[in-house]
This record gives sequence, structure tokens and C-alpha cells, in this order.
Amino acid sequence: MTEVPALTWSGDPIVVAGIGADGWDGLGGASRRAIAAAQVLFGSERQLALVPAAESAAERVAWPSPLVPALPGLLERYAGVRVCVLASGDPMFYGIGVTLARLVGAPALRVLPQPSSAALACARLGWGLADTPVVSAVGRRLETVLPELAGGRRILVLSSDEHTPAQLAEMLARNGFGESTMTVLEQLGGPDEQLTTATAAIWERPPGDPLNIVAVHCVADPAAPRRTRLPGLPDAVYGGDGQLTKYEIRTLSVAALAPAPGELLWDIGGGSGTIAIEWSRTHPSCRAVTFERIESRRKQIGENAAALGVPGIEVRGAAPEAFTDLPAPNAVFLGGGLTQDCMFEACWARLLPGGRLVANAVTAESEARLTVLAAEYGGTLRRFQVYRAEPLGGFTAWRPQLPVTQWWAVKSG
Repeated sequence: MTEVPALTWSGDPIVVAGIGADGWDGLGGASRRAIAAAQVLFGSERQLALVPAAESAAERVAWPSPLVPALPGLLERYAGVRVCVLASGDPMFYGIGVTLARLVGAPALRVLPQPSSAALACARLGWGLADTPVVSAVGRRLETVLPELAGGRRILVLSSDEHTPAQLAEMLARNGFGESTMTVLEQLGGPDEQLTTATAAIWERPPGDPLNIVAVHCVADPAAPRRTRLPGLPDAVYGGDGQLTKYEIRTLSVAALAPAPGELLWDIGGGSGTIAIEWSRTHPSCRAVTFERIESRRKQIGENAAALGVPGIEVRGAAPEAFTDLPAPNAVFLGGGLTQDCMFEACWARLLPGGRLVANAVTAESEARLTVLAAEYGGTLRRFQVYRAEPLGGFTAWRPQLPVTQWWAVKSG
């Protein structure tokens, strides 16, 4: 679906020219001509300094901070003049080009890319760019790297600044990947290009250039718990008061919710945040809001989400009062509040057409409620009984967990 521009731009298209650490010398003819013809140049102080004064008589405007809120006003101020925006490398790769496209629309832009930092890093290392995940730590929590980690995998991390490599090394060591090889690539493509390689667990290099990207060849500690993107993480990785959906039922519940990239989940009765967290881990663009009435649990959900690599989960108070001003969800998980007056109705009313609702019940009262709902709204009822082997004297016995009744339904319209 094409996004509707937030700002109408008339006149010549805004030129968005990528420029690398090699500066003017690395630009092609089209970029040089566009920069020379511009009446105003936008960019960071570093990017503006890469354009020789003799090559451009344009007014130079350094980006303010914060940038995004100021962009509409800046563009309106310079409407009707030839504008060129300088960007690092490929403007559409975690760059200003993406923001501008959302703001004024693609037809109002003329994008002239240079090789991205990821392309240059893979070229130096001999890695296949198409097979190498890239995680940005620019304006994002570094913990978002965690779901990408797996033994033998190669990933790239776009650094926020010169401190990111050391912070990444510490996080890798703390999460069972201390033997991973890290390579910091600074000022790629420029005269001051530098590569530094060491093992994460013994990383001692002082902060270097703020313009860097980190390549990680992951080595997993065999003794560390596996934390893949698939649902069903060990219960032990969650902190809290024990209020959580156990991993067997959690696996079945997230599978029933059927997350897809870009979708939004509402998790009602968050507990320790397990459903929202494992939904969000399935893909970097999956989003979740979890609702929990107890403050200590809300705090714990935030801590669990960060520790498991999805710090973007939004934690709100009690439902349905906290539904205000939220976008409609693609899926709803009712893990609590099922017998609360109007809880289901409030969730169902906000659920998008084609959205899924999954509700779990362990009490007779909530199970009876599911039976009534299934009769009225359709869907599927099923019951799960899990047994776990536990010691009994010198032997092993099967201990039954509480049976769980689950209702799954799709909103048709």
C-alpha cells in the first residue's frame, strides 16, 4: 500500500545524494551535477564538509537535533528552491531517504545512492550481503541484536557511535556469545579506513571513530540456553513472580495467534510478558502492546522484553481502560480478564477484520465463558493437558499441569 505523504512538495524534486567517507572524489557525475545545481544543501556538519566550497555555492544548512520533528518546517521554509540533501551512503538503507519518502512521497524525490556501509563491509569481509542480517543501533536499543544471534551466523550492526562496539561485546559475552569474533570497520571507503578484529569476551579496544559498523561472526556457548525466534523459550529466562504462560501452552498460543511481519498484538493480562515477547521475537517488525494492572509486573515485563531483545514492546495498565489512542490490533491474546464484564466485547470491537483472537482458560468459570463465546462467534475450542516428568523417590513420575482450554476465532468483518 502506498503511503499518503504528510507534506505536499511542489517544484523540482528533492535530490537525496548519498556520499561516502571518500567524499567528493567518490561521487559520480549525476551526484556532482545535482549538488552543484542546488540552491540549498542539507546534511550533517560532517557531510557538508565533504563538499568543496569551489564545487557548490549553495546555502549550507546543518541538520538540527532532533531532526525528524524539524523536517516539515525546514522543507516549508525552502519550498520553491532547488534542494539537495546529503546522506550517508545509500539514503534508503536506514537513512534520511526513508524519512523523506514518508514525508513528501517518492515522486517528490530523486535519490542518488552510493554503496551502503553494509555493502562495503561485506565487500571487505567477503560475506554475501544477501545472506547477512543488518541490525541498526542508531536511535534504537542495542538489545534488538539479541534475537538475531545464533551459532555460526554472521550479522552486521550499525553503530550509534564510538561506544557501540564495547557495549556490543559486553552484551554478547553476557548472553552466551562471548567467543564470537567482532570486526569493527571504521570510515569505510575513505582514506582513514580501519579494521579491528578481536573476540567479544576479551574486547579491550578503546572507543575509536564514531562512524563505524560492527561485523559479528557468532559463536554460541554450548552450555547457554538456546533463544531462537521460534516461540517456546525456557520458562527460566523470564524474571517475575511466576505469573506466566508455561512454555508448552505458550508455544501453542503464539502459533494460534499466527504472527506475520508488521502485525500488532494486544496481550491482555501480561503477567511476565511472555506472549507479547515471543510474538515480537518472530520478526523484527512485529509489534506488541501488553496490558497489566499490577505495577510491579509492568516493570518486570519491560525488563524481560529488554533482556530478550524486544525492548520496543509497549506496556500499559489495566484493560480495557488503557485501550485509548492505540491503533487497532491484528491479533488479541486474552490470558486474563476473560470473566471481566465487557472485556471480550471491547477487544473484539477493536480487532481488525481478519484478525485473530486467542483466549486461554484454566478455571471452570472462564471455560464456561469460552463455551458461550464459541457458540455465538464460532471459531475452534480445544483443550490441552501437559504432563512433566518429575522425580518420585528414586523413580520418575508424570505430574499433570492444569488443563488449559483454548478458544481461537477469526473476525470476519
